Amino acid sequence: MAGLGWKALTPHRLCKVTRSSRALGSKVHLTLYAESLSKGEDAIDAALAAIERVEQVMSLYRKDSQLCQLNRVGAIENPDRQLLQVLEFAQELSLETRGSFDVTVQPLWKLHSENPYPSPAELAQVSKRIGWRKVLIEPYGIQLSDGAQITLNGIAQGYAADAARDVLIEHGIEHAILDTGEISTVGRHAEHEHWSVGIKHPRQAGLLEVTPLDGRCLATSGDYESAFSEDLKSHHLFDPRTGCSARTCASVSVMAPSAMQADAYSTACFVLGVERGMQLIEKNPKIDALFVSRDGERMRSSGFPSEIRSFS
Repeated sequence: MAGLGWKALTPHRLCKVTRSSRALGSKVHLTLYAESLSKGEDAIDAALAAIERVEQVMSLYRKDSQLCQLNRVGAIENPDRQLLQVLEFAQELSLETRGSFDVTVQPLWKLHSENPYPSPAELAQVSKRIGWRKVLIEPYGIQLSDGAQITLNGIAQGYAADAARDVLIEHGIEHAILDTGEISTVGRHAEHEHWSVGIKHPRQAGLLEVTPLDGRCLATSGDYESAFSEDLKSHHLFDPRTGCSARTCASVSVMAPSAMQADAYSTACFVLGVERGMQLIEKNPKIDALFVSRDGERMRSSGFPSEIRSFS
């Protein structure tokens, strides 16, 4: 159940309204500034409803979601428009990254959660089910081949943030920040020059740094988020080519025009590693990244904003 909203008047006589909830396996926080409390509450209600619609389609935790139906049966007719949009974007990125981004890694999650270091034979058996080309998208349906199963954990939260952001704009909101696990903003902060967010330190309690958002969205992929082993070498960010967890980076934070882009590119860059990931970022002038290697070195693309203050 969503937490209650609250308000405070800004110097511009706008009401600050906040709300917390849960969706897609993550906490959701929304803060906005509106002309009145009622307008702000109505906008947040609509934004959370938009996130709920995404969850109904793409959640792995709801057996009646279209994603779960697709994984269970291997095909689905007349898929929701949102599911088609996400899968079409995922396939474009899979093609661009030569398969480093791949939504069919769901069988690897089950394998590694049961045994963080599976045998070569186990990996070989499960790897037969992995491959983004096993997802066939047609005008009126989606089919999976060779026992493939899909996870949208590397893209759906970003898509949900975009959907909620669009709804806030439709409701006339000009200042807002949304955190669905990935961060999106509307306009600038009503009381300050910009919105700023903290990036979690991948190895210590607290923040790595605080960075200003320049109108783009932010997503971070880290090996600490869903680790299967204490040494963090086995985790949920799988390299589809090997069937094992990618081990070059500790975290990758990406800024992009949309939260879906930021979400997906942070996953792709984590799998690619610093050198190849940076090459991918440099090909996309509107996207920037901050890489943190496993030994703690930070590397940022030229357009990634400088930190406001450092925590380490």
